[in-house]
Amino acid sequence: MFNNLWVEKYRPSKLDDMVLSNDNKLYFKSLKDEVPNLLFVGTPGIGKTTIAKIIVQDILKCQYLYINASDENGIDTIRSKVSSFSQTRSIDGKVKVVILDEADGITLDGQRALRNTMEEYSGYTRFILTANYKHKIIPAIQSRTQYFDLTPPLQEVLGRIVSILKQEKIKVPDTEKTKLVKVIKDNYPDIRKTINLIQKYSATGTLSITVNVDSNAIAEIMLDHIGSNKLIELRKYLIENEADFQGDYASLLKTFLNAVYDKTTIKEDNKRKVIVIIAEHLYRDAFVLDKEINAFACLCQLQELI
Repeated sequence: MFNNLWVEKYRPSKLDDMVLSNDNKLYFKSLKDEVPNLLFVGTPGIGKTTIAKIIVQDILKCQYLYINASDENGIDTIRSKVSSFSQTRSIDGKVKVVILDEADGITLDGQRALRNTMEEYSGYTRFILTANYKHKIIPAIQSRTQYFDLTPPLQEVLGRIVSILKQEKIKVPDTEKTKLVKVIKDNYPDIRKTINLIQKYSATGTLSITVNVDSNAIAEIMLDHIGSNKLIELRKYLIENEADFQGDYASLLKTFLNAVYDKTTIKEDNKRKVIVIIAEHLYRDAFVLDKEINAFACLCQLQELI
């Protein structure tokens, strides 16, 4: 039913199909009947959940429990589902595995309960945790797991996208090749997002990448508006043109930081202050309900420095 969705059609089902660094791939190939507790960390779309399922389904072929911890993130889930699954041996005698997807969403009480469960039932069960943010996992759990950053090599991502285009028999004109590389780099390391975009640009059977406004051009417009004390006009412009940067305010702030550092008329001391303010709001971006307001609050603070 997912044949029309490239992200599902080309979702890896075996380790050899994964886009991983050579070191990570060699390590996972070494796993056979035994596996330590694992913690996979990285940005969305790089394959954390996929590799976790490959380990239990294709490599270990073991009994496992999958829980989306962003939905079931409380202590009750750990005490009921996780503990009850973990406290008994598997039917075939193999180690059992609990996959806690997006484990950085588990509450502090839930993580403390999980720590005890991991320790108490270590003879029967192993745990594979995925997270976008390592710092949201308590140290007691981090110390009980082997940590892996699954960010794939850029060249491997490029190769995978080219391979998908070839399998789908998409024509790639010479004029689109440079644009293709730029799209991959701009969205790296999010492979899922990149594949979705490439499918969108290939709807006619020929790759045709249309980008209305370059992110660097938007950053220049932001600089001009802030320097001219036109913050309200700037906010209106950004909201109306969210489609041009996919509403990704975090990436936009990073691009804006580069534009600030390229601006020779801004004092060096102010540039250092700018990076501190942007860093703080990038951190907040992971928690806030409204990312647009967070970004605008950042720009308001920066006005005095630019």
